[in-house]
Amino acid sequence: MFTKNNKTPATPPPEPPQKPVPAQDAIRGAATKPAARAASIICADMKINGSVTSEGALQIDGIVDGDVSATDITIGASGQITGEVKAEVVKVKGRIKGSIRARKVELETGAHVKGDIVHSSLQIQSNAVFEGQVKHADDPLKETGPVAATQTSESKPGMSSAAPGPYSISSSSPLS
Repeated sequence: MFTKNNKTPATPPPEPPQKPVPAQDAIRGAATKPAARAASIICADMKINGSVTSEGALQIDGIVDGDVSATDITIGASGQITGEVKAEVVKVKGRIKGSIRARKVELETGAHVKGDIVHSSLQIQSNAVFEGQVKHADDPLKETGPVAATQTSESKPGMSSAAPGPYSISSSSPLS
């Protein structure tokens, strides 16, 4: 009448839920960190009429008629831009007709730039062509206005305001 039941249950009792494993935590952490992205590419057979904006890197091998802004911009040997270029870093192997505003500007061999450059750091390699004015700025991306507006003939002794270029020298005595 009062005997013990010596039988064990056939199925074990369910275990309480466990905490997430570290791999799941790593996946959740990766979702909050920005992933490294490859550069957006404008191929050599593309032509864009209008502005181009990217929050990442941009490689231009085609033609852009308009302003371009991104974090890093590389203009390949076949790349051409007609418009303003703004970025943290601008590397030019192709052609730009317009102004450049960047913290770091590199004109590589074969580059041709016709326009003004506002920069913190400028590097021009041999056989790169540059036609325009240059202005150093601590933060070139925050400054506005053309480079020419900051220079006058009064601020440069010996410069003539009627001269066509920024490097003309006036002299009162004729050369013999």
